[in-house]
Amino acid sequence: MNRNKLTKRFLLLSAALTMALGQSAFAGETVALNLDDAMLRAFQTNPTVSIAQYELDSARASYNAARQSRGISISANHDSNRSGNNDAPKNITNTHSNTLTAALPIFTGGKLSGSIKQAKANYQYNEVGVQRAYNEMRSTVTDGYFNMLQADNIQKLSAESVTRLEDHLKNVQAQYDVGVVAKVDVLRSQVELANAKQTLIQAENAYQVAEANMNKIVGLPMDTTLKLDNLLVYNAYDKNMDDCLAYAAEHRPELMQAKYGVDAAKGALLVARSGHMPQVSASATQALGSDHWLGDNRTKWYAGINVKMNVFDTGVTLSKIHGAEADLKKAEATYRDTVNAVNLDVRSNYLGLREAEKRISTTKLAVEQADEDYRIAQLRYMSGVGTNTDVLDAQVALTQAKTNYTKALYDYNTSKTALETSIGVPMSNPATAVKVQAAKTAKAVKAAEEKTEEAAK
Repeated sequence: MNRNKLTKRFLLLSAALTMALGQSAFAGETVALNLDDAMLRAFQTNPTVSIAQYELDSARASYNAARQSRGISISANHDSNRSGNNDAPKNITNTHSNTLTAALPIFTGGKLSGSIKQAKANYQYNEVGVQRAYNEMRSTVTDGYFNMLQADNIQKLSAESVTRLEDHLKNVQAQYDVGVVAKVDVLRSQVELANAKQTLIQAENAYQVAEANMNKIVGLPMDTTLKLDNLLVYNAYDKNMDDCLAYAAEHRPELMQAKYGVDAAKGALLVARSGHMPQVSASATQALGSDHWLGDNRTKWYAGINVKMNVFDTGVTLSKIHGAEADLKKAEATYRDTVNAVNLDVRSNYLGLREAEKRISTTKLAVEQADEDYRIAQLRYMSGVGTNTDVLDAQVALTQAKTNYTKALYDYNTSKTALETSIGVPMSNPATAVKVQAAKTAKAVKAAEEKTEEAAK
């Protein structure tokens, strides 16, 4: 492939990746966004996940250091000294010495194994913490997405209410002009229309706030106009309560973290108890020294076993043991409390989901009934057998019924997200999605190039 083709391919690939994964938007730009796009943008721009990953990297390094402390350690030391005698000022001596020592722990009374156990548990805790950060960010993005959809629906319902009242006012005004109805009907309709316009203004403001919040979550300029896919629909959830509780017991990150907290406390207790045990190590030393730099004459070597044991420390070690035992009991109590909290969380979200599910069917029927009631009230009023109050009441009832239906859909979808988060449904690492998307884009670019070259032939 010549240089021009290589350059062209690189530019095409860069452009495609920028379009697929671009994180920025110009001020006032309109961005079409589905839930998957919102997830990817949030994961790439929000620092929460990055912080969790850095904490994991730090814990991994500490775990590696703890495991490697079982091996041989080699240290080197150099001393250079110049000495003399006050009574013989010309008698000056130079000494240069070097020592190279290799040491290997043989028995530490549980100190090393306890440190390794503690570091491993801390690493596992932070490993789960990354998954927890992903799950919680997924919940944040989904809630923000559905909140904006809800605000948009309420805004549209308020606009529909204003339109209906404007049309009704025209009918009332026309009948008043020919002397069929009283002035009070016109005034009452005007008041209801003014109130509906106030509600619309509030709904429009709520939508703008929801849109700004969504922009913040996904890392876009606050004045970006978002066009979201409407996901505020009903999709049945097939798991029962027992399924959810069983899944949470195996997958909820907080439960796993609480368990690793117990393991870390057990490791810390081993370290504390090692203070009453002998410490045995082997060492070998080669010493070199002379009166000239660098002091490289071979002089002595040493090899041996060192045994050290704490005989009396005024109760310091015992106090550390008592403290570690208390920390272990605290970690065990925290685990039990976390189990109860998770079970309550799952039950609450599951019941909230089913309650919203029931409201969807009842409010949907109420919308149909309210729509028919409004149509009949209008016909009766225009025929002279109904009252203006009947029409206005029916209009309010219709708007409320539609609002209740929209809210039921919103509550159902957000409850589903909360339930999935509470049982620990894992959110896949978006970095994988980025790599997959990049691979797909590169493949598409290559296919397009091949197709163009084939056509040229």
